[in-house]
Amino acid sequence: MTAVREIRLKSRPNGMPTADNFELATVELPAPAAGEVQVKNLWMTVDPYMRGRMNDVQSYTPPFALGKAMDGGAVGEVIASGDPAFKPGDLVQSGFGWREGFNAPAAQVQKLDPMSLPIQAFLGAAGMPGLTAYAGLLKIAALKDGDVVFVSGAAGAVGSMVAQIAKAKGHTVIGSAGGPDKVAFLKSIGVDHAIDYKAEKDLTAALLKAAPNGIDVYFDNVGGEHLEAALTAARPFARFALCGAISMYNATEMPPGPRNLVLMVGKQLRMEGFIVSSSWDMMPAFLRDLSQWVKEGKVTWKETVFEGIEKAPDAFLGLFKGENLGKMLVKLG
Repeated sequence: MTAVREIRLKSRPNGMPTADNFELATVELPAPAAGEVQVKNLWMTVDPYMRGRMNDVQSYTPPFALGKAMDGGAVGEVIASGDPAFKPGDLVQSGFGWREGFNAPAAQVQKLDPMSLPIQAFLGAAGMPGLTAYAGLLKIAALKDGDVVFVSGAAGAVGSMVAQIAKAKGHTVIGSAGGPDKVAFLKSIGVDHAIDYKAEKDLTAALLKAAPNGIDVYFDNVGGEHLEAALTAARPFARFALCGAISMYNATEMPPGPRNLVLMVGKQLRMEGFIVSSSWDMMPAFLRDLSQWVKEGKVTWKETVFEGIEKAPDAFLGLFKGENLGKMLVKLG
């Protein structure tokens, strides 16, 4: 038997979650049964979408169950195997985050080939966030030559990849982020115009100053005021890829929609929400392109790392306070 710790959802939050909504528990893992593997997690991810799963509502992913371990992306090492396809020492990806280790059917984990990348990159730039940026830009926003691209939450895990992919493809990029450190990071990765939305009294005016001739693509991670600004700055036939709306995730009642939504009609805009799970087929092409961009020095990434499973709630809550630069991760191993 092996003792491991896990984070459980203790109660459902109303508005912004607090530490009291989580609890740390210890469980004993038996040896894996036939067809199972036992995995020691080395890294786990926390992501804004997990906030919605704390509510008892139907969505594109099931809600977290009270009193049960939460879950999410993780990479780890096989410690023991009851399946011939895996051996101790194999690196794997899984959806069994928020815990130090687990037993699971072998079919529920995937072998990981690091391809000379750090393994935690497969929770960020080379994983779901990176693919989200790639699919959102290329498929949903239908990026084309000459586009001016605006991305909100541009210093985050998804947004920073959006900015760099657009730059790698030769586009003018405007990024919005909060605070001088994040603005400096955006400039370091080649963003043409970095807006510190926390320092601007009028976000729309700041965007119009950065893009006096308008924008063609808006990649939305924030919603709210950013979406309104993008609608005002949009050129005719601009395309909006709606990835997330972190400004609204902790609202206790539905906030008002964009006041200028009517601009979509006269400007003939296209706005489309998307979920990355509908684009897994693009992962091989994404990884090929990413490998080339990394070799050419066109793509890099930042990580904000908390250490220890007991710090996972702090890392998660930090997402909603703007504490992450790049991908927010928890190191377990």
